[in-house]
Amino acid sequence: MNNNKQVPPPPGISLGDVYYTIFRHKWKIVLTSLMGLLAAGAIYHLKAPLYQSQAELFVKYVPEATQMPLAGDSQRMIVPDRDGEDVINSEIKILTSLDVAEEAASNIGPANVLAKIGGGNSAGRAAGFIRNNLDAEPADEHSSVIVITLKHRDPRIVQPLLQAVINAYLQKHYEIHSASGQFEDAMTMEQSELSVRLNATEQQLADLKNRFNIISLDNSQKDLDTQLSKVHGEILDAQAELSADEAALNDISERQSPNMATTNRSPAAIPRDQVDAYTEACTGLDTFRKKEQDYLIQGFTRSNSLLQSIEEQITARQSEKEALEKKYPQIAGVAPVADSAGQGSAGLVTDPQTQMARIAGLKAKIQAWETQVASLQTEATNLNNLTPTIAQLQETESILQANYQTLSVSLEKSRIDEQLDTGKTPNIRPVQQPSPPIQDWKKTHKMMAMAAVGGIIGGIAWAFLIEMILDRSVKRPIEVERKLKLPLFLSIPNVNRNGYARLGRTAERRRLTFNGPAAEGNEKGNNRLVSVPNGDRQQISLEENPALQPFHKALRDRLILYFEVKNFTHKPKLVALTSAGRGTGVSTLASGLAASLSETGDGNVLLIDMNLENGAAQQFYKGKSCCGLDDVLAKETKKNALVQENLYVVNGNADSDGLSQLLPKQFTALVPKLKASEYDYIIFDLPNINPASITSHLARFMDITLLVVESEKTGRDTVEQANAWLTEVGATVGVVLNKTHQYVPKQLNQNV
Repeated sequence: MNNNKQVPPPPGISLGDVYYTIFRHKWKIVLTSLMGLLAAGAIYHLKAPLYQSQAELFVKYVPEATQMPLAGDSQRMIVPDRDGEDVINSEIKILTSLDVAEEAASNIGPANVLAKIGGGNSAGRAAGFIRNNLDAEPADEHSSVIVITLKHRDPRIVQPLLQAVINAYLQKHYEIHSASGQFEDAMTMEQSELSVRLNATEQQLADLKNRFNIISLDNSQKDLDTQLSKVHGEILDAQAELSADEAALNDISERQSPNMATTNRSPAAIPRDQVDAYTEACTGLDTFRKKEQDYLIQGFTRSNSLLQSIEEQITARQSEKEALEKKYPQIAGVAPVADSAGQGSAGLVTDPQTQMARIAGLKAKIQAWETQVASLQTEATNLNNLTPTIAQLQETESILQANYQTLSVSLEKSRIDEQLDTGKTPNIRPVQQPSPPIQDWKKTHKMMAMAAVGGIIGGIAWAFLIEMILDRSVKRPIEVERKLKLPLFLSIPNVNRNGYARLGRTAERRRLTFNGPAAEGNEKGNNRLVSVPNGDRQQISLEENPALQPFHKALRDRLILYFEVKNFTHKPKLVALTSAGRGTGVSTLASGLAASLSETGDGNVLLIDMNLENGAAQQFYKGKSCCGLDDVLAKETKKNALVQENLYVVNGNADSDGLSQLLPKQFTALVPKLKASEYDYIIFDLPNINPASITSHLARFMDITLLVVESEKTGRDTVEQANAWLTEVGATVGVVLNKTHQYVPKQLNQNV
């Protein structure tokens, strides 16, 4: 054995591990793969695809109203961006909404939708089926085209049903995105509220006007101003006339004094033209004074040019009047007097009583007009106080009327547009109308592939689960060094599984005995160890299994190389074979190794079997009882244990009164005798390792202890425990992996 330090294998799972796991559990993988194929076949027959119809819609833009529209308002257009995700995703949500599905089911009829899926007339169930079997997605990345697919079991209904879905979607799109669609309900409510507020305002304004007898605020104010101006003018005229009458009365009284000669004396005659001039001056004076009063009421100041011109006329008329009165003092008494109709009289008033009556009438008239002025002023004050309230109500009424009119026009336009079937969604155009019904097998094939592949993957996963977790046995040579950290001397295949079943059955033995007839072959030098029945006993003769002979020789060569590397030159060399469990082939391996060593040049070999209990078998050779360990160590008696050239076989537990009785208690004392013997190799066939066996006690005396591990049966924990017991007593341990199985083909064999 090469003592060079080996490079440890890399951690993890190697390609060899994968090959070994797959080929070892290939029938499990084949079984699960067949189950996956059967499942795929069941899916093919039981999951036939539904009929489907497909359509495509191109969304050019989306109208969006940002505020409540008024008559003539325009909408903002939202064009899909480069990615188009927000707009397209929003439209897909609308398209696949339950409202659209319910509208489509209502248009087609729930009974028609549910005819081949259980029947019934439930609108909710029909809408749910449409929504669950309706798919909408962008045609590709950054596309503004929506691909719509609807599936149904009935090929006759799927195409018209998809068209009904598209129509319902377009209607829903219009209601959501158009101004009228978005705000129609709000506009209707707003119109109702405006109507109530407008009626309340009109009623309040009407009540206020009726209470104060106001028809129009502006007209009422103008009428009051006109009336006030007129009454003020009348008062001024009456006051002027009163002053003239009082002056005339005084003049008459002065002229009609008691010292006059006669009361019937006529006054001096005044020219007619002077009387007319005086009358004209008085009339003009009154007229211009009225105008002056009107302008002052209207807010004109005296610095106004028009008012200054009037004042000049008043001054001129007053000067002319005073000049005539100075020239003709009695002219005031002979001036024309206006009658009750308001027309002047050419008569002259000379009677004091009449003049006094006229003065009293003028005073009464002035008092009445002043009372009227007070009433008009009160009315004007009330009207002025009401003006802000009435103006506010009128302004509110105008605004409400304007808003109401605008909403009415917008609502009417919206209702007209709603009744039109064309032009609602010019922003959405069909790229492809709903196609005729077809069956899409893609999803079914995908499910079939998943079932088939799942069976394969499940089998592989099952195999790796067993291999990596559940099965803790030692299976491959590489595991001895990788997982157990022990040196591997040899890996021997299982001849029962690799074409040597017939020969392998003759190679197993559990006890060593001798068979006389078989020993006859010793003369020819071809004796072999073989197990034969003999009543209640198991007898062994020398007959080596040809299938195992190359492996026994290989183990021999490895041992020889090991001793050379270790520079073991002493004789004899003690080799022990043991196992961590029963039935691992230790005895077969020990006898084969002993036979192979005996064939070498210096191969004087002694094989000691420590497995048989006292009295368990009687050994014979050439008709004589076989010798024991005491005899084989003595030169004069060891020839009785010779089974072939250079090979001696002895039962370490046979009945004897000598050294064999000292095993294993006084094996220490026996070792010097063994080492002083003439044997080159002494092979010990030891029992399997356990706390009660002698193996752990004897192993410390051996040059090498070979631990035989049966592949796929001996657990790693068992091997580790056995190795711990051996190393605890100082034994040198090597591993022989027996009955291995070659699962991986030679073409893929990577030393697994």
